[in-house]
Amino acid sequence: MKDLLNRPLRDLRISVIDRCNLRCQYCMPKEIFGPDYPFLPPSELLTYDEIERIAKIFVELGVEKIRLTGGEPLLRKDLPVLVDRLIRLEGLEDIALTTNGIFLPKYAHDLKQAGLKRVNISLDSINDELFGQMNGRNVGAAPVKKGIEAAQNAGLGIKINMVIKKGMNDSEIIPMATYCKENELELRFIEYMDVGSTNGWKMKDVITKKEIYAKLQESFELEPVEADYFGEVAKKYKYKDANVLVGFITSVSESFCSSCTRARLSANGQLYTCLFNGNGHNIRDFLREGADDSALEGFIKNIWEQRRDRYSDERTEETVKQRKKVEMSYIGG
Repeated sequence: MKDLLNRPLRDLRISVIDRCNLRCQYCMPKEIFGPDYPFLPPSELLTYDEIERIAKIFVELGVEKIRLTGGEPLLRKDLPVLVDRLIRLEGLEDIALTTNGIFLPKYAHDLKQAGLKRVNISLDSINDELFGQMNGRNVGAAPVKKGIEAAQNAGLGIKINMVIKKGMNDSEIIPMATYCKENELELRFIEYMDVGSTNGWKMKDVITKKEIYAKLQESFELEPVEADYFGEVAKKYKYKDANVLVGFITSVSESFCSSCTRARLSANGQLYTCLFNGNGHNIRDFLREGADDSALEGFIKNIWEQRRDRYSDERTEETVKQRKKVEMSYIGG
């Protein structure tokens, strides 16, 4: 437990909107998030002024990296304006964006000009039919590929996120690796996680890092790469014949609770110290009730210092059923 209490606060994920233009099976299954689903009204979302103020306190407490997420963050109006405001915070070293990529042809240049460093683009298959089935809207992979190209042309750093579910898209491991290697894109394989309470997660659906790595070894030679910093969640490798990285996010098979340095701020202003904890802390109302910066700093600091989250260490089929977790549409990845 001492290790958990001593984890530095380094990374803040900010969800700016709770909706998406795709219905990913992992975080927004169409059976739940249909056309009549009641998303948050604008009044419940944090304003850009509120986000900037909260982010400033986090940076003063040691946060070096901010990632904007959703839902689909590019559905939030004037997002480059927020990027420009956040990148000016003294002490912030990196600002990134997680997106499905579809709107990047429209916004990539403006985001880069505003100060965005890189994007993480979600792409679970390059097979149009399969990708359409997975996103529930019959949208093929072509719009996402155009978004990747737009990000490349704008000079943004790019990582591709691929969640693997057994029997769904595990056949796409080699095609995706080949596509990303040929296009010099860093690919992150993400183990299928029990995010939220609506995706029907079962352990039998998980393809572990060990299994994915063994599959890759049939077609590629890989060598391990050292972590860049304490708390880096991806276990990284490099293709021996190319200067291209491939990584694994192993929250299920090889947990990393003891080195987690990440806090999450949901679209409606709830502060979470773990992706799998449904008990948020209402920073929005605390802010709107008139708290000054000193009180806000104390509020955040107390939450972080009192955290006890070890969900990935303790995960079992039974805990998955028992624990209520915040939905990914509210909190992002």
